[in-house]
Amino acid sequence: MTQAHQHTTHPGLQHDHHQEHGADAEGQAEILDLDAEVLAEHTASITAWLPLKSDPRRIVDLGCGTGAGTFALLDRFPEAHITAVDTSAGHLQRLRDKAAARGVRERVLTVQADLDDSGWPDLGSPDLVWASASMHHMAHPAHALRNVHDMLAPGGLFAVVELAGFPRFLPEDAPEDRPGLEERCHAATDRFHAEHVPHRGADWGPMLTAAGFTVEGERTIAVNIEGSRSEAVGRYALGSLRRIRGTAAQALSTEDLAALDQLLDTDSPHSILRRDDMAVRTERTVWAARRI
Repeated sequence: MTQAHQHTTHPGLQHDHHQEHGADAEGQAEILDLDAEVLAEHTASITAWLPLKSDPRRIVDLGCGTGAGTFALLDRFPEAHITAVDTSAGHLQRLRDKAAARGVRERVLTVQADLDDSGWPDLGSPDLVWASASMHHMAHPAHALRNVHDMLAPGGLFAVVELAGFPRFLPEDAPEDRPGLEERCHAATDRFHAEHVPHRGADWGPMLTAAGFTVEGERTIAVNIEGSRSEAVGRYALGSLRRIRGTAAQALSTEDLAALDQLLDTDSPHSILRRDDMAVRTERTVWAARRI
């Protein structure tokens, strides 16, 4: 289980938190890293908002991917140690390498585990559990929520971050020859994910309450980052739309697919990397739930 985020991952980006191999796994890891970079300010604002009674010392990051949440939490809580959990050995290795480069390797323990398995790993009794764009990948989320509740130290907090969907990058009237292309791509992927990831975009509040938590806060964060603020936005858009193409292609018209491929062709004058009107637009909702 990995952003996305994603960040999929994603980010709005449908992190597929199951193990992948080869170029696809590398592409997913790059998207997760870009998601972390582009949305770092928004992730930091979520960690700052959490209704904590004291700074947590023991944190678990469920579905950590390549570490977007892990490193945001390490920055926010400099005395904390984090157990980062994911199914992907590649993502965990990438996270360890980044932790070493940042000089925080001794504060991070990685655990490779599939949280859909009946037997959860022993993750201790953390003060804070963080799950960003990962709970919707659980085959049995109610069971997973109860496991988190029982694992948390009494008074501990569970932060669940959910995505409204894939980010949008283009204006509604783009591209010029196929206006509205991006929305048609999203409609195609939404149909796919409604079948395969039915809890994406879920309202986790009632499910948290049913699992025994007391929900102490809910906040929706609107993201709107102009492309001019970071060159990473272009690479983020390119990688995101490449992954969307893999899901949407069969449902798109020949004309739409040709227009999408022009956007994805980095040598084309119509490449998304050459546009000056891009932005990252999405929403994320966070629930803060306490074990009483």
